[in-house]
Amino acid sequence: MSDDQIDAGPSEGSDTAGSDTTGQRLAKRIARAGLCSRRDAERWIETGRVAVNGVVVESPALNVGPSDTVTVDGKDLPEEQAARLWRYHKPAGLVVSARDEKGRATIFEKLPREMPRVVSVGRLDLNSEGLLLLTNDGDLARKLELPATGWVRRYRVRVHGRVDPARLASLEHGVTVEGVRYGSIRAELEKQQGSNAWVSVALTEGKNREVRKVMEHLGYPVNRLLRLSYGPFQLGPLPRGMVEEVSAKVMRDLIGGESRKGQAKWAKAKPKPKRPASRKPLSRPAPEKTPDATPTDAKQAAPGKPFRAAKPSGAKPGGAKPGGAKPGGAKPGGAKPGDAKPSGAKSGAAKPAIDKPKSRLKLRPKGSGGK
Repeated sequence: MSDDQIDAGPSEGSDTAGSDTTGQRLAKRIARAGLCSRRDAERWIETGRVAVNGVVVESPALNVGPSDTVTVDGKDLPEEQAARLWRYHKPAGLVVSARDEKGRATIFEKLPREMPRVVSVGRLDLNSEGLLLLTNDGDLARKLELPATGWVRRYRVRVHGRVDPARLASLEHGVTVEGVRYGSIRAELEKQQGSNAWVSVALTEGKNREVRKVMEHLGYPVNRLLRLSYGPFQLGPLPRGMVEEVSAKVMRDLIGGESRKGQAKWAKAKPKPKRPASRKPLSRPAPEKTPDATPTDAKQAAPGKPFRAAKPSGAKPGGAKPGGAKPGGAKPGGAKPGDAKPSGAKSGAAKPAIDKPKSRLKLRPKGSGGK
């Protein structure tokens, strides 16, 4: 090891590398700058790519403080990013992992290129779908995953078999499956459809494959699983495969007043980029028809389809022809001359506006490459 490298933590009173014994781990500092994951940061440190106060370090077991200067490959470390949060409608068939040893497609390969590096809040199985929260803050992700939050995760599950409501009700007292104890689960039969049934499930633990294992334990194997909500965050009408950033105001209201210790505000959601005026607007894909539609969702217009103004009561198809009334005056019961508008003419009132979610990002076509 050369004289300008160290492989141990800082000595007490040192004023060189990592002099702050009460600071944060070096790998954590790098990850919070948005360059990579904490695990990758540790690899960078071990390969000599990271220096603190001009001294190359080779051990992740090092604390750094605000006054320490960190460089990666000779470049100053960017400032820590403010925490941000996204809702993502995960499709079935994608792995929630940065890398998959079997070579299967991951959600991170399908996210928009302009998104920063993010981690998931919990996971959904390969064949599960629905709401998945994403964040650029690993500490926030771990905080939101804890059962101590008391947040309820709600699912709509399709199972095979004739479901006994009494057996579902017994899950409120918890159940042990293959030596693993699962806490209280609220499960209710929604409807039986032939040999399948739809069941609503609510729980707060979210252990690995909990819903599938518990349902199979009761004799009802799951053939479709859709997460509807995670705590206060709802899937709503978000189309399958789409991602939408949560606003700073919502994060303050639902999570708390600080994004990280020492930071006063959450990051503002990025506005949706405007398309050039010369291009025709691209229509968004219509939302997938999922069985979780609520009366509120059903009243909303499908994305990409404008509202249509209601036709006046009693109006005949096609309306009056242009050119005014025929000689001889208006017909009995008809409109006065000049009152009728040409067929298809727009009324003076604007069409009802559609409230479009802020910062909704559209996924790139499959196979475009890159994150």
